[in-house]
Amino acid sequence: MGLWLPSPLWSSGESIERCSGEGRIPECLCGIPLRKTARGHGLCQHPSTWHDAVADWAREELLLEFTGPHLSRAGVLEEAKFFGIDSLIEQLELLIKNSLPAEDHSPISRKEFVRFLLATPTKSELRCQGLNFRGTDLSRLDLRYINFKMANLSNCNLSHANLCSSNLERADLSGAILDGANLQGVKMLCCNAEGASLKGCNFEDPAGLKANLEGANLKGVDMEGSQMTGINLRVATLKNAKLKNCNLRGATLAGTDLENCDLSGCDLQEANLRGSNVKGAIFEEMLTPLHMSQSVR
Repeated sequence: MGLWLPSPLWSSGESIERCSGEGRIPECLCGIPLRKTARGHGLCQHPSTWHDAVADWAREELLLEFTGPHLSRAGVLEEAKFFGIDSLIEQLELLIKNSLPAEDHSPISRKEFVRFLLATPTKSELRCQGLNFRGTDLSRLDLRYINFKMANLSNCNLSHANLCSSNLERADLSGAILDGANLQGVKMLCCNAEGASLKGCNFEDPAGLKANLEGANLKGVDMEGSQMTGINLRVATLKNAKLKNCNLRGATLAGTDLENCDLSGCDLQEANLRGSNVKGAIFEEMLTPLHMSQSVR
């Protein structure tokens, strides 16, 4: 038994027939009785090789179940591509596509994430870049050194979580709750934390590693009572934000939008406000005098 390929004179590219020397189909090698087709051919109901499956298609245009130990739709597809059988290729690609599991975009649950945390050493960087945690309760967890870059953390509960030295660059933290969180040395460049609550957070690292929130969207955030010594808020947007009683000593606020921001009771000693927009900002009950040199170029 052999595989007969079309001669160069044939143009369809889809003519493949399996035949024997006597013009008859021999018994199936897999031991399963042949099935007689409408065209009078004997056809193995369970082709065992990619070659057999392609040949059966060419003769009867029937795509049977693949049951061989090394037989798969992907393998038959490659065989069909080799012989240029376009109609079989289209059908197989559709079958493979429909057999794939549906994409799961649901947020990662607390239970799933805790399982990952327990299997990861404390100081190793857990890669969570671009993952979806929307609305997940991650409160009071040890999240140090984790890469949350571009992750969706909107409406998450991160209250009292330890995010020391974590990477939240370009992450979505809109509407999230981070009250009492440890944010020492955190990287939050260009993140979106609009409407988030960061009351009583600690950004001050005793080792001198400064938190970086450069270019962050902090519109309407509540950061009341937070320790933010030396924090970098350059060109960040703090419009309508509440920063009452915050420690902003030595903070970089150059080019920051502080329009209608409540800074009453803040310590702004040696803070850099050059080029910042302070229209409508509230500077009542300041702990230290605000010098013109801090805000004028």
